[in-house]
Amino acid sequence: MARLRALAALFGASLLLVAAAAGSAGAAETFRLGYSSWVGYGPFFLAKKMDYFKEEGIKVELVKIEDVAVRFAALAAGRIDAMATTIDTLPVYLKPQGTKYQYLFALDDSKGGDGVVASKEIETIADLKGKKVAFTEGSVAQFYLNVLLRDAGLKQSDIEVVNMTSGDAGSAFVSGQVDAAVTWEPWLTKAKQAPHGHLLTDSTENPGLITDVMLATADVIEARQPEIKALYRAWNRAVDFVKENPVEANRIMAKGVGGWLKDPNVFAATLAGVAYYDAAMNAELFGTADQPGSLQRTVRQALEIWQGFGRLQVSVEPADLVSYSAQEVSETRPER
Repeated sequence: MARLRALAALFGASLLLVAAAAGSAGAAETFRLGYSSWVGYGPFFLAKKMDYFKEEGIKVELVKIEDVAVRFAALAAGRIDAMATTIDTLPVYLKPQGTKYQYLFALDDSKGGDGVVASKEIETIADLKGKKVAFTEGSVAQFYLNVLLRDAGLKQSDIEVVNMTSGDAGSAFVSGQVDAAVTWEPWLTKAKQAPHGHLLTDSTENPGLITDVMLATADVIEARQPEIKALYRAWNRAVDFVKENPVEANRIMAKGVGGWLKDPNVFAATLAGVAYYDAAMNAELFGTADQPGSLQRTVRQALEIWQGFGRLQVSVEPADLVSYSAQEVSETRPER
């Protein structure tokens, strides 16, 4: 009898261990999202504040990593599960036999927030030939400028490059140190107000070119499908909230993003040059595997331009870098 009791106790303990293991497996594992201080990432803070993540069945930790190289290193090492950056950035961080990355969904598009300011005698991009042009080498500004130059029949070697940050580039133009600059607000406005300056072009002329996206490793995409889909649903709900409640949304997002954007008025002013991607816009940008959207065109431009500067270490096709998994989802939400 004592032996039977012992066996029963052992069996009971085993059941408890199995149940505990099952409960642990079913518990939501934190999904860590790497970001930098940018207005385009505000809806993630809104989704957190409004409990959209919780309602969609995902536990999200927002991890601020300002340096994009450090962000990619953290992603490759598994310290974060996904990250935000611009479309053109991903190809540069691909390495032979290294981590594979794919785009999941778009976050925001520059709609006049970036541009090229120039002296008034420079009337077209082609007129930049032989001129001093300030921009940040290795950044989306260099990618953007080179797309414009190529469309005008020029190469970067046709201009005199002045390498500096976007803010410094705008300041240098206003003070007359350079003939043109690739920059953003508030320097676009300041440059337009300068007696010698005008706006040569801005990102409204090239939709989808300067676009922030969410990306992850191929391993994470395969292993954490439910969470990725939940993340995308929460993002879309947050973007819808911004449309319906802009003042309240800006207040929440400004506080969440913080830093230079902590003032809701500054946040709102910066947001004026940006468009958040909703579900319909993402569907159009990504398209499908059979009928790709314009995303792959932008990716190809990035591959070609960075290859021209010797910054690519692998040979890939745009389709290799696109995942449709986040958007292959019904709108049905999990049981609460």
